[in-house]
Parts: sequence; C-alpha cells; structure tokens
Amino acid sequence: MIDPKMPFLSAAIDPVQVQECFDRRLAIVQNTCLQKIQVIRHKPGRRCLIEYELVNDSGQTITLIGKVRAKGTDFKSYELQKALWSAGFADDSADGISVPQPVGVIPEWQMWLQYKVEGAIATQFLTPNHNILLAKRIAEAAYKLHQTNIPPRRSHTMTDELRILHERISLVIQQYPQWQERLEQILEACNWLGKNTPEPKRCGIHRDFYPDQIIINNSRLYLIDLDLYCEGNPALDIGNYIAHIQEYSLRTFGNSEALRECENALIERFIQMTNDDLQTAIESYTILTLVRHIHISTRFPERRPFTEELLNLCEQRLKIIRNS
Repeated sequence: MIDPKMPFLSAAIDPVQVQECFDRRLAIVQNTCLQKIQVIRHKPGRRCLIEYELVNDSGQTITLIGKVRAKGTDFKSYELQKALWSAGFADDSADGISVPQPVGVIPEWQMWLQYKVEGAIATQFLTPNHNILLAKRIAEAAYKLHQTNIPPRRSHTMTDELRILHERISLVIQQYPQWQERLEQILEACNWLGKNTPEPKRCGIHRDFYPDQIIINNSRLYLIDLDLYCEGNPALDIGNYIAHIQEYSLRTFGNSEALRECENALIERFIQMTNDDLQTAIESYTILTLVRHIHISTRFPERRPFTEELLNLCEQRLKIIRNS
C-alpha cells in the first residue's frame, strides 16, 4: 500500500525507475547496476530511509542511503552535510571524526543521498566493561562539531526545551491519569531547573546527540542524523547523551548508574576541552532528557515496563518528596 503522504515512494523503490533516475541525477553511479533496494526505516506520513546497493564495472559495491521527507526535500540537512564534509569531517580527517559523504539530491522523490557508513553504533559498546577511551572520543566528536562555526539556520533555547517537555508529559498524563499529580510536580520542578540553568556561549549543536547517532568504524567515528542541527547550549548535547546512557542502563542492567564511569569520562573530557564550567548545565539537561524519556517509554511496548521506574528516577533527581 502506498503511503498517501508519500506517493513518490513507489518510484523510489521501483528498480527500473531507480536505475533510470540515478543515471540521470547521480554522476557517481554512472555505469553501475542496481542490485538491491531495501526500506530500512519508515515513519508513515513523515520519513523513510532507503538503502540502495549498486555494483560498478569494476565489481565494486556502492551502497547509498536515501533520506526521504514527506513535507519536502530536506535541502538544509544536505547542505549542512556538504559543509561539514568540507570543513574537516571527510573520510580522511586526521582526528578520525567524520560524517558520511553526501552524494546528491533527487527533488522529485523528496530525497537526498549519502554513502552508507559501515560499522556499529556506539550503543553496542555500552557494556559494563566501561570503554573509557571511546567515551572520551565521543566527547571530542561533540566538541569538534561545536567548533565548526557553520551558521545554524535555527535555534533551540531552554524555553523550547521546556515547551516540548510540557507537550510530551501532557500526553503521558492523558494515558496515565493516576500519575497526574506526580507528573505535574515534575514539570514544575523542571521549570525551576530550566530557569536556573547557566547559559554559556551558544554554538551549533547536534540536538539529538545519543549513542545511536554515532557509528564506530575501527578507530573512526561518524556523526549521523544531523537533521536537528541548530544554535543552542553545548551542554544540551552532552546532557542528552548521558541521559540516554542512563535510560539504556536502567533497561539493560537494571541500574541507571551501571555506566557511571563511562559518563564521567565523557563529561570530564568535554569540560577539559571547552575550558568552561558546564557541569551544572550538563546535569540540568541530563535530568530534562530523562523526564522526556518518560514519554518515549510509553511509545514502545518493550519499554513500557520501565515507565514507572523512570518516573521514580526523575523524582529522585529533581529531589521531589512524595507524600505517602
């Protein structure tokens, strides 16, 4: 069944039409033969991720990832990726920190493409063995992105962060009315936290920085999915990353503190490079992201058993005393 908001997907996954379109639009795949098409992620009416595997005359396999957006071609993300690639994030960067190489745009499919990066996401390295060196490298990747000075086209403030949080938690209240009083107390405490969080010099940030957004290929790190890149507090990226680690630890190891050594190494390395006192802001954004995870947990059946544990954890972090 064709997605009613994305009717062009039929062309994007038809082998004949794909080969013809690629031959016209993408110089890098001239004289190639399409071998496989696979939809690897699809949010109906919103986004779709398609993998294309081609083989050239020399027998070399070329794999591309096409990113489709229902509301229109995401030219901004494509141009950002091109700018990053040219600003020290290419495959041969001396520091081993890169982004996938952008390839081109197919406007009629509302798609832009990049080379597929081989490797494993950083989440797979979150083990009790505590890969401290990798944690420090991830801090360096965030810092490098923050220092690129590529002008963001939008901004994200603490006001935006709190607005999104209120919207998400309101949905949880609708689903779990028995927790309304507790969730409202959490939102009130988040408002206070937001108003008292230091705002250092703003810069371009990932804004969705967490372990799934980093691919590890031997000693090289690739940052992916920079669709939300914006001007914001650099502490947001680190706090967001730490909160995802803690939520993952809670689900996987039954203890949100299981990867504390890894978290501390990442934070210490990041602060060391910035020479700024970001500890308080990082702690604030960690808590705010954990609160957002209350809502995220309700969206996935396998995570719902942990919703109340997250609720308890957020109350603890916000120092909310419950009346028995």
